Amino acid sequence: MLNLPDNYVLMEPSWKQELSLLKSIIQKTELKETVKWGIPVFTYNGQNIVGIAGFKSFFALWFYNGIFLKDPNKVLINAQEGVTKALRQWRFPSGEDIDEKLILDYIEEAIENEKQGKKIKPQKKQILPLPELLGEALDKDPSFKEKFIQLSLGKQNEYIEHLISAKQEATQLSRLEKIKPLVMEGKGLHDKYKK
Repeated sequence: MLNLPDNYVLMEPSWKQELSLLKSIIQKTELKETVKWGIPVFTYNGQNIVGIAGFKSFFALWFYNGIFLKDPNKVLINAQEGVTKALRQWRFPSGEDIDEKLILDYIEEAIENEKQGKKIKPQKKQILPLPELLGEALDKDPSFKEKFIQLSLGKQNEYIEHLISAKQEATQLSRLEKIKPLVMEGKGLHDKYKK
């Protein structure tokens, strides 16, 4: 059994032996190993190809551009339907499910896809429709409107989502008053949580 470095986040330590086996299989390819997001990630020319991680009831391979894999054995899933575009996950409920040849076939195809430059192009974000309350507040206060327009689309959308998620008008009004100072400072709703 190979030892995984201490800086790996196994998420579920009971899979250590299985993750070590996956790692040894991946090391038979031309991929380079690194650690990203606390998990082992294997790259080709600096591009993420596959990662490994353990969870409570399974361990998994993450194919970063898995959408392009043919998947003849139907082992890949989209772990977050509607959210994840390219990432695909191969879950293993037990170590007995590890098929080295099949795993290497998928990894080699993923490497070939990278060599061919297959990638999903990110979609440009569009601003959400303005809620009526926010539209009125922006019309009444030109400096507030100017500062809101100067925010990135992502920050504008954060504020819009925050307002429309409140069901009652009183809550929407309260939230609107709380966001005004942040907007005037050019800050996003969640900036205090970002480093």
